[in-house]
Amino acid sequence: MSARFSFARVFAVLRKEFLQMRRDRLTLAMIVGVPMMQLFLFGFAINSNPKHLPTAVSISDPGTYSDSIVAALQNSSYFEIVKATNSPAVARRMLEEGTVSFVVEVPANFSRDLIKGAQPSILVESDATDPAAGSQATAALSELFTDALRDDLKGPLAARAQATPAFNVVIHPLYNPEAITQYNIIPGLLAVILTMTMVLMTCLALTRERERGTYENLLAMPVKPLELMIGKIAPNVVVGAIQSTLILLVARYVFNVPMIGSFALLGAALLLFIVANLAVGYTFSTVAQNQLQAMQMTMFFLLPAILLSGFAFPFRGMPVWAQWIGEILPATHFLRVVRGILLKGNGFAEIWPDTWPLILFLFIAGSLALLRFRKTLD
Repeated sequence: MSARFSFARVFAVLRKEFLQMRRDRLTLAMIVGVPMMQLFLFGFAINSNPKHLPTAVSISDPGTYSDSIVAALQNSSYFEIVKATNSPAVARRMLEEGTVSFVVEVPANFSRDLIKGAQPSILVESDATDPAAGSQATAALSELFTDALRDDLKGPLAARAQATPAFNVVIHPLYNPEAITQYNIIPGLLAVILTMTMVLMTCLALTRERERGTYENLLAMPVKPLELMIGKIAPNVVVGAIQSTLILLVARYVFNVPMIGSFALLGAALLLFIVANLAVGYTFSTVAQNQLQAMQMTMFFLLPAILLSGFAFPFRGMPVWAQWIGEILPATHFLRVVRGILLKGNGFAEIWPDTWPLILFLFIAGSLALLRFRKTLD
């Protein structure tokens, strides 16, 4: 072979590589289709200024003033009233369950104190487990309420409309009152890290067997698809448990993340989430032909888990169609569960609305994995 540099040989290698890329249609589709899909999906979905946040109002003093306050909330783009009650306990329960982001309480004797010239208070409680989600809505509250009663303070009360506020707005950010970012991010990282490692490790399980030429030995073994799947993912359950323990220890003793709820309940939720992600990885491994494709599929699954689950951006800031996509992802539900247990002390009743979707996801992903594997036996 000539020692001189040859453009002809370079072009021959280039032609070979392009032909190889064209034949590998799955990789080609990911190279072209996935970036465009993610660009449009995330470009339209991401919004750091949530509007129409679900709000419950507790009215212990119904009347003109409370009606004006409710109307002001309804007319604001930041709040959407989903429940009106006269029981503060009912409203607080909704906040604990994560059904609403804000509770606005108009106390008893509010109208009487306002007319007498006293300075009554309106209590606003917010879910601060994600401090960024309601920060701008919280900042708009005081001015919103002051404007709400301006037309009602007439006659003898007209002077109060011009003076320093006729009432106080007391804001209680619950579960993370100091808005410490680590309290929100570290539990979220638990979900993201487990998603990445569990899906990737299991996704590589069968593709590595194919590339090493030992896949045929697996097919010749006298085991059923379910038995093989359990044998493949069981060691990774242990790995996920070790990772979870390390992350929680660092969260508690390095970042001082509060851990109020039951560790047994958290452990059960972790086990369910780990197995669900392992089922996803196993499903991918029945589709991918090589480890490169396996890694590409993992990234395709990981990015929505980061951007559409509520980890990186407020979940309620996304449009409805993006929230529906996010609701499919196990990371979305696990984020709510882990933050609820650690920061709110939620019990089984509070986390069940986000637990059954994890169970359903596990069932569907596991069934797809078994169906795909049976096809490879033919």
